[in-house]
Amino acid sequence: MISSWPLLSVITFLPLTGVLFLLLIRGNTESVATNARLVALWVSGFTFLLSLSLYFGFDAEMTGYQFEERADWISGSGISYHLGVDGISMPFILLSTFLTPLSILASWKSITHRVRDYMIAFLVLEVMMVGMFASLDMLMFYLFFEGVLIPMFIIIGVWGGAERVYAAFKFFLYTLLGSVLMLVCMLVMYHLAGTTDIQALSAFVFSPELQFWLFLGFFASFAVKVPMWPVHTWLPDAHVQAPTAGSMILAGVLLKMGGYGFIRFSLPMFPDASEYFAPFIFVLSVVAVIYTSLVALAQSDMKKLIAYSSVAHMGFVTIGIFTLTEQGIAGAMFQMISHGLVSAALFFCVGVVYDRLHTREISAYGGVVDAMPRYATFFMFMMLASVGLPGTSGFVGEMLVLVGAWEASHWVAIFAATGLILGACYMLWLYRRVVFGRAEKPEVLEMAGLDRREVMIFVPLTILVLWFGVYPSTLLDVMAYSVSDIMAQVATELSVQTVMR
Repeated sequence: MISSWPLLSVITFLPLTGVLFLLLIRGNTESVATNARLVALWVSGFTFLLSLSLYFGFDAEMTGYQFEERADWISGSGISYHLGVDGISMPFILLSTFLTPLSILASWKSITHRVRDYMIAFLVLEVMMVGMFASLDMLMFYLFFEGVLIPMFIIIGVWGGAERVYAAFKFFLYTLLGSVLMLVCMLVMYHLAGTTDIQALSAFVFSPELQFWLFLGFFASFAVKVPMWPVHTWLPDAHVQAPTAGSMILAGVLLKMGGYGFIRFSLPMFPDASEYFAPFIFVLSVVAVIYTSLVALAQSDMKKLIAYSSVAHMGFVTIGIFTLTEQGIAGAMFQMISHGLVSAALFFCVGVVYDRLHTREISAYGGVVDAMPRYATFFMFMMLASVGLPGTSGFVGEMLVLVGAWEASHWVAIFAATGLILGACYMLWLYRRVVFGRAEKPEVLEMAGLDRREVMIFVPLTILVLWFGVYPSTLLDVMAYSVSDIMAQVATELSVQTVMR
């Protein structure tokens, strides 16, 4: 029965019904805030439950797109309303719908002013995230891709820290300017192919010379979104100033937009240029892994440390994608999903203690285990997942990336592996300083333990990180045929270009 629904459209736009209810809420400030939280939680929770039908109804042994919906948007223009999912996009949709209700729960007590507006921004953000991953039309993708910036800009700029306006504008300008070049390239592609359909464009053969410039245009946008070194400087400021839930979604989903774009556009549409620029990507990625790991070691702010660690982890992702091997791309995909869960949990770990002491300075803590033993346990598990402990999801993605990197270049794999050592250094250093030692500050000992709401956020994140670490096939089997399909496209187009030359 579900197969007859416009399921993807329902999942994508369902949060807008929550926005409508939020706009209709009336009463005093306190009752409006309480009802706004409940409406946002119920709507986002139901959206997640509905999105699970994508996973259970997905045929993992089928290539191509499933749950497709298509309708003419502008008649005779080659532009259509086209949605669909494959093994690449479906996990990201589930990640988006899963983290949104958890982020709303994380904001339950910390956001106390303009609560209705805050919840509206989050629900609109969910629409944009799901729509972007489900879009199979290039113009639709661009609208959702850029639409994500607006609610996140508002979330940082209104509910962020002391320097929120600076961080919000820096985030917006960096990401928007990079996308302008991508839009120009999209117009060129539309002019040549006469369509904005992603499937048709993936089959269209662009000349090697044109691929060079198109790749650079898309790279300008995706590299900022990842973010890759040296265009990563907006990320630490955005994370530090964003509210806890904003950081959870920013690290958990929004950083994956660039990696997803590379896989969806750069590899199948510009394979010749992807192969040509792969060494350049490797250099930038290795620098990101090593340099930002060393910078993380020097941080005194917990959020900044985790933000720099995200840049290092995403460096693994870009290495895996441009190895042009099935292991590397599958590892990059797995790493993005794993990092989405682990980084969201780590930023929530920071938010938990920040809500109690209102400081993120590492030196302000120490001996937290004495006051919050359950918190110390969850924090330890996520810290170990971040450094790639076997049995956690972090291990699987990094190992697959390194296997793919070894096939592409031994040196890239060796240098990338140093990031695992440095990652263990800064995360263990952070954990020891915050959790262990003698609690010399009385305010640390007076911190209340985890409440039921906080446990409800940690438990599902912990279960998934452990599950994907022990049973990675749950995720790898879903993406296997789609990854193979992309590799077949790349190999075919590279052979075509070789014959043309």
